[in-house]
Amino acid sequence: MNCRYCNASLEHTFIDLVNAPASNSFLSKKQLNEPENFYPLKLFVCHECHLVQIDEYKKFDEIFNQDYAYFSSFSKSWLTHAKLYVEMITSRLELGMDAFVVEIASNDGYLLQYFMEKGVSCLGVEPSKNTAAVARAKGIESITEFFGVELATKLVAGGKKPDLILGNNVLAHVPDINDFVEGMKILLGENGTITMEFPHLMQLVKNNQFDTIYHEHFSYLAFHTVQQIFNSHDLTIFDVEEISTHGGSLRIYARHTGDGSKIIMPSVVDLESKEIAVGMSKLSFYTRFQQKAERIKYALLEFLIQQKRAGFAVVAYGAAAKGNTLLNYCGIKNDLISFVVDASPHKQGKYLPGSRVPVVTEDSIKTERPDYVLILPWNIRDEISDQLRYIRDWGGKFVTAVPELRCW
Repeated sequence: MNCRYCNASLEHTFIDLVNAPASNSFLSKKQLNEPENFYPLKLFVCHECHLVQIDEYKKFDEIFNQDYAYFSSFSKSWLTHAKLYVEMITSRLELGMDAFVVEIASNDGYLLQYFMEKGVSCLGVEPSKNTAAVARAKGIESITEFFGVELATKLVAGGKKPDLILGNNVLAHVPDINDFVEGMKILLGENGTITMEFPHLMQLVKNNQFDTIYHEHFSYLAFHTVQQIFNSHDLTIFDVEEISTHGGSLRIYARHTGDGSKIIMPSVVDLESKEIAVGMSKLSFYTRFQQKAERIKYALLEFLIQQKRAGFAVVAYGAAAKGNTLLNYCGIKNDLISFVVDASPHKQGKYLPGSRVPVVTEDSIKTERPDYVLILPWNIRDEISDQLRYIRDWGGKFVTAVPELRCW
């Protein structure tokens, strides 16, 4: 196996989570009586460029299909994040009604709807047919294809180049990262800007976020690695922000290397220095992560078994991909967690892949009055605990497992 960016031979393991089904492949009741596919879930780190990556065991076109279950608009905090971004970027880039914006992985139109409100022309690129259909119902033009050089070339031939290309949590999802970045290079207007948001590998390691590892994430990205990739495609990162989403992400700003209108900001050098200071320029930083994941596994299992023996009921909230990684790595089934609540009707009535825990509506919490609610999407725990604060009426408590077991 070779590095998907620089083609060096991959010899070093970052973490081995054994195996798991695809995290958003929810099961129908009928499928409970059928075999389920599990794929190896093992990450490698490249000793040359430090790209942390998974082998493509689960083909990307099998994941992002018409049954894809993730709809961005069901998180209020994510909608707020999207709206604030649109306000910021339209002001910063002075995007008027004559501007053109392309979002890659536009999902259900959760973000482009705010550009539409401003009268800014926009286009979504979204390979999952069911989410793209929701975007189209909002009036957002959406192309149902995977983005890369081929699609970028077609778009350029068919019309004007965008002033802004954006992608939130897509850079880590593409199996051919070179083709993806080169596609953006081809599509971007002469003085255009690219912004990409992705989870920062530094935070993943620092905060034990192994549950963010699943087959949809082909790459796990350090800033200096992303710089190498963009530079090799004649794109220059001129600014970067550390943001709080998904447990700690980066938002990068890139331009054509030959575009002198945007100077490189001090934030770029500052983050380079920060990564060096924590050891990310050394291979040893990437090869000691396994034990951190194991500590979380044993702590959560011990907690759940203790509650089971004591006769206490534990349920979960948030049928998120990260939760599926956690449950499957720990070997947790519905004997320890009786159900999981999720706000998305596209998941309700189905079962989590692997663990086969049933996904239900929030009414089940009010009816069953559990002793503990395990919040699986810990990155929005404040939003969820506020929404479910009524469990305090019967003495209920909240639990999170990452970055360490916490009960409150």
